[in-house]
Amino acid sequence: MEKDISIATPLPREASRSTSAASLRTSRWKERSLAYFFLAPSLILFGIFLFYPLLKSIYLSLYLTDPQGRVASFVGLDNFKNVLTSEIFYNSLLITVKFILLTVPTGVAVALLLAAISIPKLKLTKLFQFFFSLPMAISVGTGSVIWMVLYHPTLSILNYGLSLLGISPIAWLTDPKWALPSIALMTVWLNLGFNYIVMLSGMQSVPEDLYESARMDGSGPFRTFFRITIPLISPSLFFISVVSMISAFQSFAQINILTKGGPMNSTDVLVYNIYQDAFINYRFGIGSAQALILFVLITLLTIVQFKFGERKVHYQ
Repeated sequence: MEKDISIATPLPREASRSTSAASLRTSRWKERSLAYFFLAPSLILFGIFLFYPLLKSIYLSLYLTDPQGRVASFVGLDNFKNVLTSEIFYNSLLITVKFILLTVPTGVAVALLLAAISIPKLKLTKLFQFFFSLPMAISVGTGSVIWMVLYHPTLSILNYGLSLLGISPIAWLTDPKWALPSIALMTVWLNLGFNYIVMLSGMQSVPEDLYESARMDGSGPFRTFFRITIPLISPSLFFISVVSMISAFQSFAQINILTKGGPMNSTDVLVYNIYQDAFINYRFGIGSAQALILFVLITLLTIVQFKFGERKVHYQ
């Protein structure tokens, strides 16, 4: 008795490919849906506290507002024209540039020096690392109050130290020549903890074998530092430079607490000028226009830093 043997005909290649492509698209869609589900809380927070204020600032920059912040009349780009033709705006921008030049290079150099000092394995290395990173745990308000006492005209410890050296006291916060450097000094100290930790982690990631090879070749400590350490920690240096510049542009709290833009507008940086226009003079349209101009300036300078500064960065 013969048995019928049925042979299953294979599916065409086109059908199998379409089936696999459909299953691949389905799996990708599921992965993306799951990713957006987990990102949804962060996206909602960003939308509420970042994107909505940005859109609101763009909207207000086109209008004149009353003291309650309500829209009064549409003026188009007149707010931007008034800002860009204002002498006060350019004075604030110049003071901001001076503040950046006083804080960013100094902050990076001091953090680099302290990280280099605390890298060798000594008995007090851990204690040094703790004290150098301590400013990171202090808020801007607390730090400003501490330095307000240090800069006090009669109770100043700094002036007391100068008097021991035979130097006359300095009016740190009341002299227009010293007010901005005083704020800059306080800002460098306030950002020292973060800069130091980033710099120290970069130095600790340098392989010890490179230092041993350099010592065997007769390289001294300074030559080794500038020829090996600096190039290998260039990503940390570049990161700190970008972050410090953005932070310097946005500095406000220490200026508001210590000098309130004075004396004689010597510390009236751009962010404090925006605060005065928006929340003291109730010109929310002008303040929004200045905030958008500041946003564009920070974005352009960051792009320039990435375009030209990142060329000298050596990623391992």
